[in-house]
Amino acid sequence: YLGTSILTDSDSFQDVVVKIERPTYHKPFLGGFKNRITGVEFHNAGSQTIPKKRPDKGIQLFCRETQTVFEKNRPQQTKNTTSTQMTKIGLYVSNITDKLLSPGKYLTAEEYHRRRLEAVVVLQSYFRRWHAMNVVQNLREEKRLRLAWEAQEELRRKKEKEEKLRREHERRLNPKTKDDFELLYHALELWRQEETERINRTLTGAERKAAFCGLLEQEAQLIASIGRHKLNADEENQQKAILRFLDKCAQPKRWKAYDGKVTEMDTQYTLRARELFEIYCSISMNDIPKDERIDVLLTLRRTVKEHECKLTQEIVELIDREVDLMSREVKECNLGGLRKRICTLFLQYIKTPKFNPEVGRILKVPLDPLKLYKNVNFCHSCKNYLPSTEFPVPANSCTIGRCRLCCKLDNEARRREAVFKYKLILENLRKSEAHYQDDAKIVFLVQHQDLQYMIENIWDCQSALSACGDLYDLVMVRWDKQHEWSPWNTILLTKDEADAHLKLCNLQKAYEATFIHRIKHKHIQAKNYFAQIPAMTSFLHRSDNQTNAN
Repeated sequence: YLGTSILTDSDSFQDVVVKIERPTYHKPFLGGFKNRITGVEFHNAGSQTIPKKRPDKGIQLFCRETQTVFEKNRPQQTKNTTSTQMTKIGLYVSNITDKLLSPGKYLTAEEYHRRRLEAVVVLQSYFRRWHAMNVVQNLREEKRLRLAWEAQEELRRKKEKEEKLRREHERRLNPKTKDDFELLYHALELWRQEETERINRTLTGAERKAAFCGLLEQEAQLIASIGRHKLNADEENQQKAILRFLDKCAQPKRWKAYDGKVTEMDTQYTLRARELFEIYCSISMNDIPKDERIDVLLTLRRTVKEHECKLTQEIVELIDREVDLMSREVKECNLGGLRKRICTLFLQYIKTPKFNPEVGRILKVPLDPLKLYKNVNFCHSCKNYLPSTEFPVPANSCTIGRCRLCCKLDNEARRREAVFKYKLILENLRKSEAHYQDDAKIVFLVQHQDLQYMIENIWDCQSALSACGDLYDLVMVRWDKQHEWSPWNTILLTKDEADAHLKLCNLQKAYEATFIHRIKHKHIQAKNYFAQIPAMTSFLHRSDNQTNAN
């Protein structure tokens, strides 16, 4: 406490007690000023309230203001006072460096905008010239690429055509498959028709009859030559079929896992089949040394001796006979028949499920005789009972008819038609429909006979757009790709045209009304033909409902 006296009136004083509180902290210096005459310092006043202390957490903290520096650049232009000096009395200022300026022509706003417009037109003309040069250059480059592509495509088509002709020529010279011989008989029929037409056109009377007799003799010789080629090809194909059959029996079990990897597993039956397959390949080899042949025969003897039956006894006797003849130095050319008998009997041994269990699931003849009575039909031509798979049944057929072998013999003897092209078109059609994955069914009901009727009688064996008549280059695709293929939703085009057709989104805008009407007319013809088939009735009703809905 501090006592002091203050002046209350002009002559009286009063004592006042002043309570002084000492601060508990050091007062910060907030600035101030000093009287230079008296030397008295005056400080700026501050708050007497004690600031609130933050609780100590034991962690050293740093605020953002002390860590981050904010910098700002602000340009400032200071004033610069200047002055001019003129010549006057008593002062001379040189005018050597002065320039004389004269006012130009006054430019109105209209003239100014007109000049700006002229300048803009000049700039636009140069820009358009540059843009036109780029467009022309791009068009020229596109034309060059297009011509190069067309030349490459033309070369590709030419090579494909040459390769096709070369393959056909090779197939005619060295026929191996049924389609090759079908093509050969078709070429023979075309040659016979040409010769017949030439004889009828150029000869008459006895000369004509003699020419026909000579033509018949030539035809008989050619048929005999084709028959000899067929026997050789059948023997070779039979051996290949036997090897494929045995290899199929020896294949391990395979299945695909969820991650796409294929797992293979060998069972005791597949291992047994593989062992028999290797032995068969060994005994079928020719021109092997005598010692190796004897080792193979002894291995075969040990294998068949595991089972005692009439077949194995006969195989063992033949093996002993060959070993004995080989020990007597008999020539190999004289052992061909004996070796063939051994191969035939051993093949019969392999095809017996008792000795080779794996073969039971591949044989066409079931092990249970009662199953033979199911799906068996009678061929009225060859008088044989055959499984239903041996009968070609067109979509418009009401009866079973003749078997495949009888149909083939009738075709070779009379019509000699080549249906390989139609089979190829049908095969390509089924592959393309399988890629859609929309559960298409009609394409798998149609047979090549039905497709042949459609191509020949409805589409006239030519493309609907370009009228190309090369069946090797023609394909059948969907007319409307949103719906599954059917005889009333199809079009016959070349391969390039089909690729372009399937890329279209709106058929009404892409094709003219006349062309669309012509295609619809062909679809109606196909409907009328297939409407007689009971299996197609449900598909026809569904197609009509879709048309009405559209």
